[in-house]
Amino acid sequence: MTLVKSSSGIRGTLGGKVGKGFSPIDIIQFAAGYVFWMKKKHKNKKKFVLILGRDGRVSSILFQKFLIITFQSLGVDVINIGLSTTPTVGIAVMNEKADGGVMLTASHNPKNWNGLKMFNSYGEFLSEKDFEKMLYIAEKKYFHFSSYKKLGHLFYKENYIHKHIEKILSLSIIDKKIIQQAQLKIVIDGINSTGGIAVPILLKSLGVHVVKMYCDPHGDFVHNPEPIEKNLREICKKVPDLKANLGISVDPDVDRVVFICENGDFFGEEYTLVSIADYILENQLGPIVSTLSSSHALKDLSIKKGVPYYSTPVGEIHVVKKMKEVHAVVGGEGNGGIIYPKFRYGRDALIGIALFLTQVSKLDNIPLSKLKKRYSNYFMSKKKIRFFFHSHERYQRMELLLKTIKKRYKGKKMDFSDGIKIYFKSNEWIHIRKSNTENIIRIHTESPSKKRADFLAKKIRYEIKEL
Repeated sequence: MTLVKSSSGIRGTLGGKVGKGFSPIDIIQFAAGYVFWMKKKHKNKKKFVLILGRDGRVSSILFQKFLIITFQSLGVDVINIGLSTTPTVGIAVMNEKADGGVMLTASHNPKNWNGLKMFNSYGEFLSEKDFEKMLYIAEKKYFHFSSYKKLGHLFYKENYIHKHIEKILSLSIIDKKIIQQAQLKIVIDGINSTGGIAVPILLKSLGVHVVKMYCDPHGDFVHNPEPIEKNLREICKKVPDLKANLGISVDPDVDRVVFICENGDFFGEEYTLVSIADYILENQLGPIVSTLSSSHALKDLSIKKGVPYYSTPVGEIHVVKKMKEVHAVVGGEGNGGIIYPKFRYGRDALIGIALFLTQVSKLDNIPLSKLKKRYSNYFMSKKKIRFFFHSHERYQRMELLLKTIKKRYKGKKMDFSDGIKIYFKSNEWIHIRKSNTENIIRIHTESPSKKRADFLAKKIRYEIKEL
């Protein structure tokens, strides 16, 4: 059983003892802690309103009931928008002028997981400082329930995904007309979650001929839901078989998007951000922000465009914080997460899709296999090692691991802001860090040579397992 608490939210496996997995008791405790963090944040308010959304997981419709009861019992009004996406909840918080919001999802984790993503009143994830305060309140149980006279009310608002999409299509940078003229045929893998609702609605609004795969949001994921190449072999085969222009895959809560080339090749989750940043910079020059684990291809693009590039620790809140500091025009993560600040400070697959299709259509419907050749060609290896962090001893082991690796690579340029990143010549690097979303160590390596990227990954994994 696993329960992970990080700035990316609360998530865990279903079942098991309280405090060891994502159980109903844990849901109530963290939901209550979140409400009392919110009440402390806005001390002068007497009435509070929260947005609640859920992904298509089998357990989400059940756990949604626990959240509604908890919020109402704490005297908070709930606007339930039902089946939704994580960015849609952020949009709803802004539109309704709510005090916060919660999305019931475990993002890219498998179907035996679920979790809570929590928003502030700006429709953004809680900052690291605010999350720690919320966690402290939840774990110390510094909250009390309301009397029957002060119970919260429940409201339902449907079609919020439509409102989200309408807001996207109102942006001047999205050229609906040119996308319609391109007459695109696109295959969409909705992983049987809310992407199966949201992405087809968006594409049809843009005049796209849609071929659906796994778009029934019943939550029975037919493959591992993380949108990476090894999990998307079926859509990679289907796109050329159907002579489609491209394919699109999203994760279960629709904050990450990846594309499939017309020939079935994987465009690459790292190149989602690279390509969209290229299009945005054609319209407005300014800084770019991404994470230490993102491809060097994005930095190469910034050099080519003559704009500053900044990297942060992995995690949406870190990227958003730096974007605000430097007034970035675009940012995100190399996992397919796009943040367009003129729309909202948060990853959003739907805005990413609309930007990407505008770019492709303006380039005379250039094949994706040809578009990718415009950018630096790097190869990345992404590996993971199971590593449990339930005890202080495990944390000490992680510290020892990083200390040993640092000593072994003495003399190399290194960055310690998120685990350890080691730089080599020829734009090669290794990044070793503890995951925010699973009990694993993530190892990312990159090189202009696939052979070298794989070698570096194999080498560092062997060195870690030796410890």
